[in-house]
Amino acid sequence: MILYHGGNVVVSEPRLIHQNRFLDFGSSFYTTTNKTQAAAFAEKVYRRRKKGGKIVNIYTFDEQQAFSRYSILRFDGPDESWLNFVSENRSGNYKGKLYDFIYGPVANDDVYTTFALYTAGVLKKEQTIDALKIKKLYNQLVLTSKQALSCLKFIGVLPKEEF
Repeated sequence: MILYHGGNVVVSEPRLIHQNRFLDFGSSFYTTTNKTQAAAFAEKVYRRRKKGGKIVNIYTFDEQQAFSRYSILRFDGPDESWLNFVSENRSGNYKGKLYDFIYGPVANDDVYTTFALYTAGVLKKEQTIDALKIKKLYNQLVLTSKQALSCLKFIGVLPKEEF
């Protein structure tokens, strides 16, 4: 499998860095199988930090080997368990089991308003899930341990003309 990581620097040796903000799946190394999503994130990071460049890192990943050795939490869509997990992580309140990999939909900028309405109590859980199901949600594979990171092999960066 090919995975992408968008940012403002080349990341040939991924590592776990504690974030100063709460993310969907916690503090980890985020990747996706979607090149367009990674390029959009690289643009966003570059605009926010105003240094480096718009960089999409490319990795190979042996999912069969990795998922047979290490723990994975998988969400196949925006269901109640995904919503609970993302809500707990975004609020900094997740206290559950730790996994090496977490796979599932991205609660990206396109769904931010829906998510904000849910966390503010305007939308009920069922309304939020129904609203999210009609959105095009991209995927993310998050690596949360050193063992998980050892399964990634850096192969280069995406040429600028490809995004």
